[in-house]
Amino acid sequence: MKLIPLGLLLLCAVFTFAQSNNAPSTYDTHEIAITGYLQTQYQRAQSAGILSFSGGDFAKNSKDRFMIRRGRLKIDRADKYSSIVFQIDATQNGVQLMDAFIQLHRPTSKALLFTAGLFNRPFGHSIVYSSGYRDFPERARVFQTLMPRERDLGAMLTFRPDGKFHFLTAEVAVINGSGHSARDYDSKKDIVGNLGFKFDSLANKKLHIGFGGSIYQGSVRSDTESYFSSNSSGFVKNTSPDYVDWNAKRNYYGGNLQLQYDNTFGTTLFKAEYIAGTQPGVASSSSITGPVASQSFAAQPATDLYLRPFSGYYLWLTQQIAKSRFTALLAYDSYDPNSDLKETQIGAPGSNTTAGDIKFNTLGYGMACLINSRMKLTVYNEHVVNDPTQLAGYLEDLKDDVFTVRLQYRW
Repeated sequence: MKLIPLGLLLLCAVFTFAQSNNAPSTYDTHEIAITGYLQTQYQRAQSAGILSFSGGDFAKNSKDRFMIRRGRLKIDRADKYSSIVFQIDATQNGVQLMDAFIQLHRPTSKALLFTAGLFNRPFGHSIVYSSGYRDFPERARVFQTLMPRERDLGAMLTFRPDGKFHFLTAEVAVINGSGHSARDYDSKKDIVGNLGFKFDSLANKKLHIGFGGSIYQGSVRSDTESYFSSNSSGFVKNTSPDYVDWNAKRNYYGGNLQLQYDNTFGTTLFKAEYIAGTQPGVASSSSITGPVASQSFAAQPATDLYLRPFSGYYLWLTQQIAKSRFTALLAYDSYDPNSDLKETQIGAPGSNTTAGDIKFNTLGYGMACLINSRMKLTVYNEHVVNDPTQLAGYLEDLKDDVFTVRLQYRW
């Protein structure tokens, strides 16, 4: 396990304006509390059977569907020394464990927390920001790819000082790195570090600002004698018996910003986040299709690793309409799984490139209506664009837009 230098930890950050998943419903002493939310939705895709990051891929011959996107049930308890959180997700696909962790703290202060169990990786803004409060239906493609299901198993220290430094949040976590899976396929652990800032009392308390950066240092074990490294023309194969049981670097660096202004027309909220680094993936195949080739894996990859330099970001803008129940939504996100290459190079003979190297941009827009304090209706469309490549099936922009109507109830 590698240690992060202190200087790097001081550059890491995370900030949230609202509910974080890594916390009980309240830190006030209480017996069992039950909270949660249900998201039921209708979706229509531009084509049948598309691969999608808007709630999962569509079935082979289907381009519209009803589904339960999330059905969360959270149980927590807190006393003066500790708290415990247990959360499940129940959908048409079954029941899955989402969170299960214990937090310890001093009886007189919650400034220092120790968390152990299954929890959200403390990276950036959108990963720890609850889906029950997020204005947009899904997280950006880049975060769904790098950190699917957001959670991992491990231990974390959180520092939120009282007094004049109350604007600061610092977190360091040691995790398996295999994600939501209970099985860690190597003996090394990954480290996530965060340091964030929040200021709420600007411009007569109308302006709220948060910003920070994040760092992830980890690795993925190689199970073969070869791996592929990227350059400006494609991938080069590297072969040696020493590459069996070798650990390829999995390093991310990110920054985030949140601005909220409470104006006479209604609340304006802007959020942005950028992430870049190196991601070990694999090649596309009959069993690992398209963008999933650059995804993080919960199990040991059985084929050669592909090391890709990546970058991605999102821009989210929401505007309350005349202080009414309606909020306009506008988003743009981009994920380039291989920033060494142009799309026209992908699929070229001898380049060893696959669909896992294709860049996707998504423009999202819609409207949300807060029906009452518990119920929200969201109507949202995603226009997904990829540039043409030389790969069969990706010679032009895919017809993979998705329209969503979602009803959410939170209790």
